[in-house]
Amino acid sequence: MKRFDERFLNRELSWLAFNERVLQLASEPGIPLLERAKFCAIACTNLDEFFQVRVAGLKDQIEGGIEQPTPDGRSPAQQLAEISDWIPAFVQRLDTTFMDQLCPELHDAGIEIIRWDQTTDEERDDLDDLFEERVFPILTPLAVDPGHPFPYISDLALSLAVHVVDPETNLRRFARLKIPNVFPRLLEVSEGRFLPSEELIAANLDRLFVGMVVEESAAFRVSRNADLTLEEEEADDLLEAVEMELRRRRFNAAVRLEVADDISDEMLQLLIRELDLDSSDVTYHRSPLDLSCLWQLHGVDRPDLKDEAWLPVTPGRVVAADESDLPIFDVIRRRAMLVHHPYESFSASVEHFLAQASADPKVQSIKMTLYRAGGDSAIIRSLIRAAERGVQVAVLVELKARFDEATNVQWAKQLERAGVHVVYGMVGLKTHSQTVLVVRDDGDQLRRYCHVGTGNYNDKTAKIYEDLGLLTCDLDVGADAVQLFNHLTGYSRAEDYRTLLVAPRDLRRQLLDLIAHEASFGEDGHITLKCNSIADRSVVEALYDASSAGCRIDMVVRGICCIRAGVPGMSEHLHVRSILGRYLEHSRIYRFAHGNIVHGERLPGTSNDAVHLIGSADLMPRNLRRRVEVLVPITHPRHTAWLDQTLAFALADDVVRWELQPDDAWLRCGPVGAFEPHSQELMYRWTADQQNAGRV
Repeated sequence: MKRFDERFLNRELSWLAFNERVLQLASEPGIPLLERAKFCAIACTNLDEFFQVRVAGLKDQIEGGIEQPTPDGRSPAQQLAEISDWIPAFVQRLDTTFMDQLCPELHDAGIEIIRWDQTTDEERDDLDDLFEERVFPILTPLAVDPGHPFPYISDLALSLAVHVVDPETNLRRFARLKIPNVFPRLLEVSEGRFLPSEELIAANLDRLFVGMVVEESAAFRVSRNADLTLEEEEADDLLEAVEMELRRRRFNAAVRLEVADDISDEMLQLLIRELDLDSSDVTYHRSPLDLSCLWQLHGVDRPDLKDEAWLPVTPGRVVAADESDLPIFDVIRRRAMLVHHPYESFSASVEHFLAQASADPKVQSIKMTLYRAGGDSAIIRSLIRAAERGVQVAVLVELKARFDEATNVQWAKQLERAGVHVVYGMVGLKTHSQTVLVVRDDGDQLRRYCHVGTGNYNDKTAKIYEDLGLLTCDLDVGADAVQLFNHLTGYSRAEDYRTLLVAPRDLRRQLLDLIAHEASFGEDGHITLKCNSIADRSVVEALYDASSAGCRIDMVVRGICCIRAGVPGMSEHLHVRSILGRYLEHSRIYRFAHGNIVHGERLPGTSNDAVHLIGSADLMPRNLRRRVEVLVPITHPRHTAWLDQTLAFALADDVVRWELQPDDAWLRCGPVGAFEPHSQELMYRWTADQQNAGRV
C-alpha cells in the first residue's frame, strides 16, 4: 500500500476539519442562541458548496482516469473514500446539534420549529387558507410513468418524493413535487412558531392527487456539479461563453442526494437509480433538510438572543475632512489611510472614495478590478455616474468568480451600456486582486490615488468579512498600478514592479525569498502569517525549513491548512491557530521581522527591518500560480503598529481560538464556558478607542 506523505495534510480533509470548527460554534455556550443557529446554517451551506465543487471535482478526476496524487500522496479515489467515511458522522453531529441542543433551547426561549402534527386547530385553519390562496396554485406535481420520464431535479432544490396508488387499478406510481421558493421556507403559523413549508405541502397532498391514495412521501434534495468548464482560448466572446456555460451548468451531474431518514428503501433506490448515484452518495437526516433556513430565524426580532451590535466607526480623518468640506483626496495626499473593515465603515471609506471620484471634476480616469460586487452595489452606481459624466472608466469584471458568475455577467452588461470600458478577465487566469486606480488633476500635477485591499468590493460582505485596505497616492504604488492595469486590459508585458508583489508574475518567488531570508536569522527570526488558507507545497516546505533553522513561525489560518504544526524535527517552532467568530476572518497579513528586502531593496520610509504585506492572495497554488493577485507593503509606522496590534489580539494566550496539534487535531483553547475574551471584540473596542484618540 502506498504510504502518504506525512509532511502535508490533505486539503479536502483539512476543509472538513474547518467545517467541524464552524459547527462547534453552534454549541458554544457563550454565543447567543440565534447566532448559534446561524452557525448551524453556515455549516450546512458550507457542506453544500463542498459537494458542488470539491467532491464534484474529485468525481470528475476519477471519471477522467486522473490518478495524480495531492502533495499528501492521496489519489482522487482515496480522498473520495475518506470523505465518504467522514460525511455520515458529520451529518449526525449536525442533526444532533440542531435537534437535541438548539431546538430545546429555542423552545425555552419562545421559538419553535414544529411539525404538522404539532399544529393547533386554530393554526391549521389559517394554514388551510394559506395553502388554498398562496401555495396550491403554484404547485406542479410531476408524474413518472411510461409517458412521463423522470423530471430534471435542479441543484439544491428541495422536493417531495411521493408514492400514490390508483384505487381502481391498484397501480403504484411515483411523483415529484418541488417545494417552491417564492415564499418563506419557515412559515410563522403563530408568534414564535414556525412550520417548514414542506410540512404544509405534505399534509395537503390529497388535494394535489385527487382520487389517488397517497401512500408515502419523503423530502429529498440534490446537489449537482457546479463547475464552470470554459475553453477560454477557443472562445470568441468570453461573456457569451460564460452565459452559455451557466445554462449548461444547470444540467451537470448529481453528486449528492439528501433524504429524510424515514424514507422507504423502495423510494430511495428509485431516486438513486434515476439520479445515477451510488448509495455512498446519500446522506440521511432526521432534521429538516437544508438547515440554511435557520438564517430566517436570525431575522426574528429578538435582540436578547443575538450579538450586541458593533456599529462600524468612521475613520476620524474622514470625519474631520467632511466637517471641513475637504475631499477625501486631500486626506490621502497628506498621509495614506489604512482601513480595517468591518470595524471601520466600508461605506465611509472605500465607497466614499469612489463616490467622490465619480463626482469630482478633477478626476480624469478610474480603473478597478471587480471580483464579487454583490447584488445592489453603490460602487457600481459610482462607476456608472463617472462614465456618464465623461470620465474614462475601465473595469475588469471577473466573469469566472464561482457562484457569482451570473451576477457579474449582469454587471458587465450594465457597465457597458453606461459607457464603461469592460474587460472580462484574462485567458487562463482569474483576476482576484482588489485594486482601484483613480487619476486626478490636483492642479500642481496629476496624481494616482490607489486602493489595494484584501476583500471584495461588496458592501454586504464588508459588514461581516474582516478585511484591510490601503488608500494611498504613493508614487511607486501608483506607477505599479498603472502597469498592472495596462497588463490586465491591453497587451503590455509586465516589467518589474517597484513596490507591489503581483501573482502569478513574482509573488510566489518573493514570498519564498522573504521566508528564506527570515530563516537565515535562526532563533532571532520571526514570521507571522495571517491568511484564509495555506496549501502551496513550496511555501509549506519553505516554512518547514525555516522552522528547522530555529525561526519562530506564528500562523493564523481560518480554513484550509495543509501544514503540520509542532512536529519534532520538522515544525517544532511552527504554531498554527484558527480564529472563528461573528466576523469571517478574511484579511491576509504577512509579517517578516527582518524581511525588508522587497524587490531586492530596502523599503523606503521604514524605520526598522520588519516588512508588513497585505493583499488579496492566500497561500494556495491557485492564488500564487493561476490568479492575478496583489500584495502591497505597509510602511507607515502608524499603519504597521495597527497591523501588529491586529496580530497581537489574534495571537494572545487568553483568547478563544482553535490550535492545531502535532497529531493534526484542532483543539479548542481559551476560556471554558464563555466566548470571551475574543480577538474580534478586543479589536473592535480598540478600534473605537483609536478613533477617539485620533485616527491613523
